[in-house]
Amino acid sequence: MYFFLCNLSILEIFLIAFITPKMLENLLSDDKTISFWGCMTQCYFFFFLGTTEFTLIAIMSFDRYIAICHPLHYAIIMNDYVCALIALVCWLGGILLPLSAMTLLFKMPFCGPNIIDHFFCDYAPLVLLACTEDTFPLTLQIILADIVEGISLAFTLASYLYIITTILRIPSTSGRQKAFSTCTSHITVASIFYGSTVFLYCLPTQRRSPNVQKAVALLIVVVTPSLNPFIYSLRNEKVKNALRDFVRKKVFLC
Repeated sequence: MYFFLCNLSILEIFLIAFITPKMLENLLSDDKTISFWGCMTQCYFFFFLGTTEFTLIAIMSFDRYIAICHPLHYAIIMNDYVCALIALVCWLGGILLPLSAMTLLFKMPFCGPNIIDHFFCDYAPLVLLACTEDTFPLTLQIILADIVEGISLAFTLASYLYIITTILRIPSTSGRQKAFSTCTSHITVASIFYGSTVFLYCLPTQRRSPNVQKAVALLIVVVTPSLNPFIYSLRNEKVKNALRDFVRKKVFLC
């Protein structure tokens, strides 16, 4: 669990690093420009990191499924080699999957307006700036988002269906609470992430208000990565115990 949490933390550090500094610069200064290559790089990394996060969340649900439904086999199934291999596949999938959509975007002619109706270089606002009526890039983005999120969401729901079934069979109330407490943080994070991204990327752009789209994108880019450390920390008994010990030692030293 902590290995995959480490991967998720690194991913969200990258996400904030590629989006937030430029966004804050644009908000606080009169110069609100970004280079063409800088914009394309920002768009690709947002696409790549979002895809990787989908796969990581699904894998984390599978990890909880093995821990609760097959606890005696957990150390054998989820050994270090398997965890490293799964994480590598998640990152490589995130790197490779957006390449087709980004290639189409890069080849589009940009000869007209250069004002992006967004606070960062997202895919759909860039396509709308192109001097062409071709809607295939937007269709491809929706198809890719539907495939990635659909598989990830189905995998997560299936894992938690087995988890809930197993938890309900535990005879003691304390045992059920302990088993369920290991999943609540992941369920919270997954619910926020899936809910916002389904609205933003899996529905046709005509059904979304531009202002609502920006608000939901802000939730994905800034709010969710900022909340995740608190969600995982405050719902984790080991972290809370370590924090209590740290505070007691500081008070004792004082």
